[in-house]
Amino acid sequence: MRNIGLTLLLAAITLLISSNTPLPPTDVKVDVVVIDAGHGGKDSGTRGRTLLEKDLSLKIALKVGEYIEKNIPDVKVIYTRKDDRYLALDERAAIANKNKADLFICIHANANPNVKAFGTETFIMGPHVDEKNLEVAKRENAVILMDKDYKERYEGFDPNSPESYILFTLTQSAYQESSARFAQKVEEQFKNRVGRVSRGVKQAGFLVLWRTTMPSVLIETGFLSNANEEKFLETEQGQELIASGIYRAFKDYKTEVESIN
Repeated sequence: MRNIGLTLLLAAITLLISSNTPLPPTDVKVDVVVIDAGHGGKDSGTRGRTLLEKDLSLKIALKVGEYIEKNIPDVKVIYTRKDDRYLALDERAAIANKNKADLFICIHANANPNVKAFGTETFIMGPHVDEKNLEVAKRENAVILMDKDYKERYEGFDPNSPESYILFTLTQSAYQESSARFAQKVEEQFKNRVGRVSRGVKQAGFLVLWRTTMPSVLIETGFLSNANEEKFLETEQGQELIASGIYRAFKDYKTEVESIN
């Protein structure tokens, strides 16, 4: 009886979540993109020997936006931040939702206790199938602990509790397919045009993606814990290459989406 009750409860939660999930519009144009430079202000993110994640993510975010503004002027580019300031995760998502963005691009850098780990990876919202993916999500979600009222703001979510991520397994985003499509294009650009090692497209429970109501991705541009990769990412050329890869993926995604619709 207890198992039956639990099953019914989970089914009810699933239906509730599904009923509150907005459906993608049928007439789609990719006219508004929100670019989110991860971390900032009192939240430095991960760090290498000399490079802070918050600084790297901002530099790349601004470059991506500049490419789009210069080459696709009909697209409105909105930045969650253009300087070194702190923004809570729900504030970042709220900016995208308020502006009715057609795509949300969140830019970050990675870290790993294994200093030999390297490569890019792009995440979409979804249940993790690998404990390593969960660890990345836990690290990025841990920023909410800096917010005094985080328990209320995030409905009791605990970024360090595996149980808190169960809710994500019940959520099937209406935008998962579109998010995966763009994420794949990003990783293809990194691998085939930029010459980076791609670790592929992955799923995990990122709060900042969960709160958005449009296709959304979180891009890990490389490992600052790897000395060689940090050396590449701290150069102007390295940042330009990463930014240009994201830009080309956006351009291809926009063309594909609008041709289908």
